[in-house]
Amino acid sequence: MYKYMNANPNGNDIEDCAIRAISVAERITWDEAYIELSKSARKMGLMINSVEAIEKYLDKKYKRVPIRVETVGEFIDTHPYGTYLITMNGHITVLKNRN
Repeated sequence: MYKYMNANPNGNDIEDCAIRAISVAERITWDEAYIELSKSARKMGLMINSVEAIEKYLDKKYKRVPIRVETVGEFIDTHPYGTYLITMNGHITVLKNRN
């Protein structure tokens, strides 16, 4: 069962999907995720929301899974347990245990 969660402290739906996804995946606050991603991006001289900064942050902490041709819904059906940061063109979301 899908449950929408917006970790943004003000409930904003802005271009902060990486921060929201990281905060849920890592069980930290939105503010903590913002700070961590910001520090990482700043060290590389990149903007916090650049694809390169986000990918490098994720690559330092997570194993990359090969690109699949299935939809997010199909991935959810075949991976009911675990935590996954799912990237797609222009967006990132998190899948976390359904139970």
